[in-house]
Amino acid sequence: MPKADEPNDKALASLDARLDAFEAKKAAEKPAKAATEKANQDGYRLLADLIGGVLVGLGFGWLLDHYVLKSGPWGMVGGLLIGLGLAIFSIVRKAMKLSAQASAPSPQGNADGHMGDGSTVPKQKRD
Repeated sequence: MPKADEPNDKALASLDARLDAFEAKKAAEKPAKAATEKANQDGYRLLADLIGGVLVGLGFGWLLDHYVLKSGPWGMVGGLLIGLGLAIFSIVRKAMKLSAQASAPSPQGNADGHMGDGSTVPKQKRD
């Protein structure tokens, strides 16, 4: 009967080797994927700021027209312009901050000598 277990052991060893190779391949792809996902999150956050600024400006303009001034569409037009202007100002400020964080070199280099990791997540202080 011991001969019947030998092929199973070889098959398990082969399966372990293939599993280790697959996990190593996935671990190598993970940093690149994480950087792409972070860039996508930043882009969606900036888009949400733009849409939110416009909608808030329109909402305040509508409230001003409807309840306070009763001036027709001019409160909405003014609110739209003010909301759009503030949203663009905020987006440019955040984009410049993200760009500066992404281009700043990391204090500790990676094993391959690459200094900047492109991450926009602030570094945490450790005691």
